[in-house]
Amino acid sequence: MRMGVRRFTRLTNAFSKTALNLQRSLALYFMHYNFCRRHMTMKTTPAIAAGLTDRQWTLHDLARLPDLMSGGLTA
Repeated sequence: MRMGVRRFTRLTNAFSKTALNLQRSLALYFMHYNFCRRHMTMKTTPAIAAGLTDRQWTLHDLARLPDLMSGGLTA
């Protein structure tokens, strides 16, 4: 995870100076890891394997998530 999220290494430009920025970065990382990224060993995403969703999400779906959660758009 440390190599996947450069927010943990202090010597990079992506280092989070506030806890809120780190929290948001980790939320995006874990959403992409579990819902968008297809894993080689499972041949599917962990969210599909766990039964949380029925399809692999795209980055467009992930970007629209805040709008869907606030009720701004309908699915």
